[in-house]
Amino acid sequence: MSSPEIDVLVLGGAGVDTIVHVPELPLPFADSYMIRPGIETRAGQSGDFVALGAHALGLRTHHLDMIGDDHEGELVRALHRDRGIPLTDVLQPGGTKRAVNLVDPQGRRLSLYDDSRSRETDRLPEETVRALAGASRHAHVVITHPCSAALPVLREAGLTLSTDLHNWDGDNPYHEPFAHAADVVFLSTTALADPERAMRRIVERGRAQVVAATAGADGAYLLVDGEVTHIPAVTPPAPVVDSNGAGDAFASGFLFGRLAGEPPLRCALYGVVAGAYACTVPSTRADAIGRDELLARVKELDDQDATTTTATVPSA
Repeated sequence: MSSPEIDVLVLGGAGVDTIVHVPELPLPFADSYMIRPGIETRAGQSGDFVALGAHALGLRTHHLDMIGDDHEGELVRALHRDRGIPLTDVLQPGGTKRAVNLVDPQGRRLSLYDDSRSRETDRLPEETVRALAGASRHAHVVITHPCSAALPVLREAGLTLSTDLHNWDGDNPYHEPFAHAADVVFLSTTALADPERAMRRIVERGRAQVVAATAGADGAYLLVDGEVTHIPAVTPPAPVVDSNGAGDAFASGFLFGRLAGEPPLRCALYGVVAGAYACTVPSTRADAIGRDELLARVKELDDQDATTTTATVPSA
């Protein structure tokens, strides 16, 4: 049997964001605001950012999703074409997914997703999913409706799966098929009253070997083999300008480590380094940390830890 041609198959999450810079969040009611640097529209939603991040780290990446025959769809296709990321797009009758992101001066984001683009009947063709899965080592599944229907086909193909539940509240049943089918589950602590309880429930009810919960400036929490470990945040390499895409970058960095055979704690370190870099990228750009920069930054952190350890060991 030949080796897989694709390292990471990303399903779903292709779309376009309109970025609106606001003076503060929450935004007080007013008749109007004069804003700078202004309003811009660019391709890039969750699946796009995971694909971009994985590709930048040297992983052979392929993106599959439903995209409209519209201007926004052309922006998505152009992003992949310009970055050299293979894209298989299936026509989405309702049009390309869109969102408006309000971004404040501290880089915090509030996203407004246009829910009118998707339909209950939207599906990724089973034969296309099966063919791409058969050529892949791993699939990262975005929590959109067509991807939910593709989960059984991916599991039958025998490749490992990951998903990102984003700001799941721990109770919404919509997220459960994704959480229970994946080997690696990412999520945010933002809406969780008890993050550890939610993480353990994912493991108990599904097949996850690893659950990673990102916590912004507090770093992340990793559940492996029944033990929860805190992964401290790292200092970003430049000023923080936007948190958009940080969770997707964490996932890309983590998967880079996992597919290289690194242990989960090391994978999580890659994730927080990639996530910190993403926070320095303006919301109007789609960019990701490269492999050399990621490894160099991790080596710096290793060297710092080694120096600290040596300094604290008492002399004989």
